[in-house]
Amino acid sequence: MKIFTLEHAPASYFADFVLYPLAIAASVAALLVHQPVARWPGLALICLLGLVAWSLMEYALHRYILHGVQPFKRWHAEHHDRPFALIGTSTIASLLLFAVLVFLPLAALVGKWPALAATVGVMIGYLFYVTVHHASHHWKARGAWMQTRKRAHARHHLTGNHGWYGVTTSFWDRVFSSTGD
Repeated sequence: MKIFTLEHAPASYFADFVLYPLAIAASVAALLVHQPVARWPGLALICLLGLVAWSLMEYALHRYILHGVQPFKRWHAEHHDRPFALIGTSTIASLLLFAVLVFLPLAALVGKWPALAATVGVMIGYLFYVTVHHASHHWKARGAWMQTRKRAHARHHLTGNHGWYGVTTSFWDRVFSSTGD
């Protein structure tokens, strides 16, 4: 499996859908085994905060990194040019980024168990993001919510459109007035 490649073989591309649930389950199991029951509600709240933080990270990464910083901008333009290609971040690279940019700094600030809980929330958000993004490009939309997400992402892919950066939610697009309307 190549870590730094733009387009992936199907096995590599779909690894997120196998490895992230395993990483999330192992992390939750570690929290449940190594933390007293009295701490579980607080850790669940921290996990929820990690999920909310992911939604803002998703928006900011898409808007400011994938549409603003080279070489990511060029790579992301390739995705816009070939929306059905299996283009994305490798699972190994994304897991390493979450470990280095989320878990380790939080562990230094608040301790390893709250950091792990927050990282679980971020990983759940990321798994949700890659699922919705893949569905937006490859699946027929079923249900009103998915139709809305697919329509918003299609607007984002329109040539010359600068907006609709949120894949899982348009909340931050509304907050930051980037709906392209």
